[in-house]
Amino acid sequence: MKLAYLQDILKEKGLIIFSTRDLRLLLGISRPAAYRLLWRYEKKGHVIKLRRGLYALKNNFPPSYLVANKLYKPSYISFDTALSFNGIIPETIYSVTSATTRLTREFASAGIAYNYHRIKKDAYTGYKPIKYLGVTILMAEPEKALADYLYFVELKKRGLHYERLNLKIIDKAKLISYLKLFNRPKMLDLMDKIYADFRKPKRIY
Repeated sequence: MKLAYLQDILKEKGLIIFSTRDLRLLLGISRPAAYRLLWRYEKKGHVIKLRRGLYALKNNFPPSYLVANKLYKPSYISFDTALSFNGIIPETIYSVTSATTRLTREFASAGIAYNYHRIKKDAYTGYKPIKYLGVTILMAEPEKALADYLYFVELKKRGLHYERLNLKIIDKAKLISYLKLFNRPKMLDLMDKIYADFRKPKRIY
């Protein structure tokens, strides 16, 4: 099979990331034939394996945030990555952190670390589809990213590593509503602390 044909059919179906099953259905081939085809294209460098059974074309490689959404489902981008994306912290985050209802996992794919942190099902909300680099991704709202982060701080799995948080874009009432989903009252105390720190005069060097 010509590579150009595979590229055309994936483009027609809007598949930037595809599975072995997708390939079987699109091409009408058996599972062994799909594996052989993928192995051949991967060996030639045309196809990149993201994880077992999940692939992308090298010349149409997806943004890391889309990879994060597809690598481990259900999940949405949150925590440090979403805090940085939404301008709540100034730091650039090089790994991609997501929330999931499944077990906490970590993957390395195409040179990028993808971390998935488990949260309770009742709190699995507060994200939305947004356009990013020409694709649609699932990203936490600013308030939910902060709530997810504070959840792990309260569990003592994280620390308040960021000296200052930009709370100007945070809707405090919405933040409180998301914090309450975790049913951990001390999270509200953490919120009060970061708001108190935010109101302090900035240091002049």
